[in-house]
Amino acid sequence: MSLHRHNPADLAPPTGFSHAVTATGTRFVFLAGQTALDSDGTVVGETPTEQFTTALANLLAALRHAGGTPADLARVTVHATDVEDYRAHAHEPGGIRRRPAGRDHPATAVIGVVRLRDEQALVELDGFAVLDEPAHA
Repeated sequence: MSLHRHNPADLAPPTGFSHAVTATGTRFVFLAGQTALDSDGTVVGETPTEQFTTALANLLAALRHAGGTPADLARVTVHATDVEDYRAHAHEPGGIRRRPAGRDHPATAVIGVVRLRDEQALVELDGFAVLDEPAHA
């Protein structure tokens, strides 16, 4: 599997994302939206940053179960109920993402939404990854 990040010099420098990602591999993993649900199904965290941390951990747990690693992420979409608050603390999710994923960021978008499925949720992350190894039996 190979992911190549494209960040053209004629675009604004990306902060915590890549402008484009090309991928070659044999298997796609489509990751369902993950909020800050704990194992009991309760939303944890009071701030977008706290919830982002748990939602990202949940997204990466699903990816690991499918046989992938954070480096395999090609695209992540962040759905936020308060984009201004999310942007005000945008450096925090970037740092949180770097811990498990390193500095090779996926192509990323942040989309404002009125509310999420879980009423207490402030952020939800979904995405897809590209893997080269065969599927697990």
